[in-house]
Amino acid sequence: MRTFGKFTRVHALTAVGALCLALAGCADDSSANSGSTGANEAAKGDTVTIMVGGLDKVVYLPMMLTERLGYFQQEGVSVKLLTEPAGVQAATALVSGDVQGAVGFYDHTLDLQAKGKQVESVVQLGQTPGEVEVVSNKAAGKLTSPKDFKGKKLGVTGLGSSTDFLTKYLAVKHGVNTSEFTPVAVGAGQTFISALQKGSIDGGMTGDPTVGQILAKNAGKVILDMRSPDGSRAALGGLYPSSSLYMNTSWVDGHKETVQKLVNALVKGLKWISQHKAEQIAAKMPPDYAKGGGKELYVQAVANTLPMFTKDGVMPEGGPQTVYEVLKSFNPALKDTKVDLAKTYTTEFVKKAG
Repeated sequence: MRTFGKFTRVHALTAVGALCLALAGCADDSSANSGSTGANEAAKGDTVTIMVGGLDKVVYLPMMLTERLGYFQQEGVSVKLLTEPAGVQAATALVSGDVQGAVGFYDHTLDLQAKGKQVESVVQLGQTPGEVEVVSNKAAGKLTSPKDFKGKKLGVTGLGSSTDFLTKYLAVKHGVNTSEFTPVAVGAGQTFISALQKGSIDGGMTGDPTVGQILAKNAGKVILDMRSPDGSRAALGGLYPSSSLYMNTSWVDGHKETVQKLVNALVKGLKWISQHKAEQIAAKMPPDYAKGGGKELYVQAVANTLPMFTKDGVMPEGGPQTVYEVLKSFNPALKDTKVDLAKTYTTEFVKKAG
């Protein structure tokens, strides 16, 4: 397993300013917490270090919002949030032991189990992918649905990411073999938009706020929307549990009190989201999250994505099976391996969260 690269942004609960974080294979990484290694701190019960597959993505909004509302601190747990461009990189950081938690799509827990790694979702933040398939204006006439993926260059956040998984599923579902199109890792935000405008990709899968910025710039069109429950059912056949906090099962078993505090805080954050409007939620987020398109566009991006979030952190009924059916449709490892879905998530902690 490769060591992950440079962190693009780091946030923490208990500190101010940026210091150097000494993680394996990482140089010049910034931290807003103390300079001691996250893994050592967590072993003492001091700090839990969590890698997020894009802190400024709206699909992962509950993590930063929960921190900004002070809920982690109220629960008595110190959390250090790090960020990488894609969920697959968060998964890499987790299994390599550099962090104690990862925030990414639940589907990584199945993929990792098939590879012999036992991780589990401890709280489910999203019930739908929250993702959108967009197409460039130039390619719009020839790319109107996944059935047209053949021969196209399609943007994903990273190879092996959840957007990559979903793109492959949509292709196979519509009669296109995964070898008949080219997935291109373009991240999100400006890198995705630039690739779309320059023609490096014909279309691709991304979420907000990138979607809103593409539409505002008239740089592309939406051909498939999986932000709402109805959109998820239409595209994938059911609710698709997505953003989650997942951890190594062995770490969860050895740190149940700490995990309970984390889940308590995140469930409070999810309830707060369900009780407030997009404008109020956006106002709590770091101002730079709106820099790509301005405040109004960011508020709209939050509003468009809100239907994806759970209200209580509970795994949606039937969700794991939907994810399994999606992944095994194109993933040989999952076709040939029996995945124990009961071991890919737990409701132990959300049931106790107040």
